[in-house]
Amino acid sequence: MVSDYQLEMGKDEEVRYLCSHKIDRAGMRRAQEIVKNGYVAEWILDNLPGATSFVTVDKRQKYYAAGFKMGSEDLSPTTGKPRYFINNHVTLVVRYHRAPGRDGNQGKKVIVGFEVYAKSIEAVNRDASGLPENIHDVRNGMELRMPRNTTTTISGDTHIDFSPEMSENYDDSATLTIPYTYSVYFREDENLEWANRWDLYFVNQEESSNIHWLAIVNSVVISMLLTAAVAVIFMRTIRGDIKGYKENGIEEGKLKTRARRGHRSPRMNSAEKGGLLDQLDADHDADLSSDDESIEDTTGWKLVHGDVFRSPANGGILAPLVGSGMQLLFMSLGLLALSCFGVLNPSFRGGFISVGMALFVVAGAFSGYFSARIYKTFGGQLWQKNCMVTALLFPGLLFVTTFILNLFVWAQASSTAIPFGTLVGLVALWLLIQLPLVYAGSWYGFVRVGSWTHPIKANVIPRQIPPQSWYTKSMQGVLVAGLIPFAVIFIELLFVFKSLWQDKSGYYYVFGFLAVVSTILILAVMEVTVIAVYIQLCSENYNWWWQSFFVGGGSAIWVFAYCVYYYFHHLHIQGFVSTLLFFAYSFLACTVYGLLTGTIGFLTAYAFVRRIYGAIKAD
Repeated sequence: MVSDYQLEMGKDEEVRYLCSHKIDRAGMRRAQEIVKNGYVAEWILDNLPGATSFVTVDKRQKYYAAGFKMGSEDLSPTTGKPRYFINNHVTLVVRYHRAPGRDGNQGKKVIVGFEVYAKSIEAVNRDASGLPENIHDVRNGMELRMPRNTTTTISGDTHIDFSPEMSENYDDSATLTIPYTYSVYFREDENLEWANRWDLYFVNQEESSNIHWLAIVNSVVISMLLTAAVAVIFMRTIRGDIKGYKENGIEEGKLKTRARRGHRSPRMNSAEKGGLLDQLDADHDADLSSDDESIEDTTGWKLVHGDVFRSPANGGILAPLVGSGMQLLFMSLGLLALSCFGVLNPSFRGGFISVGMALFVVAGAFSGYFSARIYKTFGGQLWQKNCMVTALLFPGLLFVTTFILNLFVWAQASSTAIPFGTLVGLVALWLLIQLPLVYAGSWYGFVRVGSWTHPIKANVIPRQIPPQSWYTKSMQGVLVAGLIPFAVIFIELLFVFKSLWQDKSGYYYVFGFLAVVSTILILAVMEVTVIAVYIQLCSENYNWWWQSFFVGGGSAIWVFAYCVYYYFHHLHIQGFVSTLLFFAYSFLACTVYGLLTGTIGFLTAYAFVRRIYGAIKAD
């Protein structure tokens, strides 16, 4: 909301009376709670947050932290109990820079800094207009405590009675009136230009650039190890296997099968007593002994060629999830690119969320396209139904969860609650713009483009899957594989959490580092999925469709576990609603992250499986 503070460019105000606010017993307790819990006020002037000024540890550089404290707390020298003082006077320091004008003349003044210095001044020793006699005297601040059975005011001719014997023995009708004043000073800053006015808010983040580089080195090392493992799989194992096939029974790209040693064919059994035939068969078996030994070695991923492209169970759910993942991937890459190029910056208030919503809605076309093609590849025919599931499943879950959480925020009368009109606008964007785009993408992907073709057709009868090792089972494999991408982003994730929840600045703006780590993360997810799917196929388990999706998004489980750890060990959130909001929004963020990385893993695994089985054709 717009405040009642009056500022005139270039005009200093040593002290000016704003208003007096009367509070009752409940209001005083609320004010004490705000001061005790360290709440800060956030003001904005010319899109710059009102900042508290700090200096770095080495005292070489100044930096800003958005917001200023609402009050202070100390212990009473007589009773030893805590006392709470509210900051009822602020000194506003507005720093400006003269922009260059035409013909070498100085141009207009532009604001490059907005500093707020708050203090608590007692309500006594004021004139009739409510101004304090000495704004620099802060020995006795404005304590949040009721006088005994009296009503205290500071305006007009009302007598002000602040007795030293103030105690908690007051009636319910007692009130306390708090006077508010402010000072304004304009100061020219020749060294800070308008284009760089946000730099002071990010000095503290720039000081930690060495740790960001450590995060990148950590990510690169893990990625190189994964790349080496994938290279071994491709260059030695798979290519060696395919070459062995061609030398031991593949003619013109077709894998032929023979009876294994130890099992005679029916022809051999029928002539078992014929000496000449037995001798001929014995000679023939001796000639083929080496070939039979090679065929015996045909195990692992080669044996499931007739089942590897069998459509998965619940493919009608997997296809929309992958489509939603592509939608989120497009949105995330767009946001990251715009942030790296400086289009999205803190001066564009609300821009990150607004642009993100716009990209998400537009990306509905990509969601429908990929969902429809995968759905048709799985053998689906009802593409309109798949279109509706794609358009409503994840966006609907996201909207319903946000709406329910917003009810709790409304109940707390928080200013962060999403207005009802905004929710109606989001529903309109969802149903009137995104839904038609998903439909158009689905139609184009299903009708005009069609499904992906598989190099090998699935057998009619499914192959029996042998017992699996513990690390190839679904949940264990997901947890083990997800730990590696989490290790890639762990250090950078620590900075993101710290910027969002603990830093004084309240901003995260090192998107260059984030872009590098995100790129390495995508490569790590792709490589981990390839390794996990290859191990699964070597175990003769051809149910890789869902597993590749879960393996790709497995690191989301570790990210949520880190959110839980961060809540209990670093944050001091109190109250049911605040706790609910933290875990609910953390879960939503991890769900978005899991869908995105799961989609990357699924598409990578699909390309990998098509590539290795496309090198052979089996009868």
